[in-house]
Amino acid sequence: MNADQMKQIAAEKAATYVEDGMMLGLGTGSTVFYLVEAVARRVQAEGLQLTAVATSSRTAKQASELGIKMIDLNDAPTLDLTIDGADEVSADFQGIKGGGGALLLEKIVALNSRRNLWIVDESKIVPQLGAFPLPIEVIPFGLAKLTQRLEAEDLHPVLRRQANGELFLTHNKNYILDLHIGNIPHPHVLGEWLDHQTGVVEHGLFLDVAKTVVVGHPAGPEVLQAPR
Repeated sequence: MNADQMKQIAAEKAATYVEDGMMLGLGTGSTVFYLVEAVARRVQAEGLQLTAVATSSRTAKQASELGIKMIDLNDAPTLDLTIDGADEVSADFQGIKGGGGALLLEKIVALNSRRNLWIVDESKIVPQLGAFPLPIEVIPFGLAKLTQRLEAEDLHPVLRRQANGELFLTHNKNYILDLHIGNIPHPHVLGEWLDHQTGVVEHGLFLDVAKTVVVGHPAGPEVLQAPR
């Protein structure tokens, strides 16, 4: 079984957590693609009345075309549930997100949700964060100076580019620096330090956000629940 099939297994299980009348947050990425399809099937089959907010125009377009009512976050009350993917999830339920570049919008939606659920294939579960490069969204002005500051801390920043070599731009026309750290033994310490670096708009450490993670395995979905 390949990774896409395991993502679909996790997404379809996560769709069962959606309830009638919910205000739903929908994330971004390949796993969320399967989630939106699964939720839309339930809307059509069961007549669920849902309103949703998306973290990317791609997700919003897909969901709207499949009959899910979409609104802007500014027009929504607190979200009941946000379901999103993750690039890494550690054993203590901390995460790295932003591989697709939508980390700022994803974090805004997550922090305006009563509950967050992540969906991943089994390769994303790790003992400790850091093997996946940590994305940070940064403003273009002063980029070289910020990069030097990050290099001085041995965070090994690399400016993200598209496949054609052009600079990757976020939804808000900012840049992404991917930090190739290797291991992050103290993610809360690193997150707090990054929060205080002028020029950093947001970082991809999602800490103490999700309490439920649905993992796709060849044998089926596994639901991991953080200790209360």
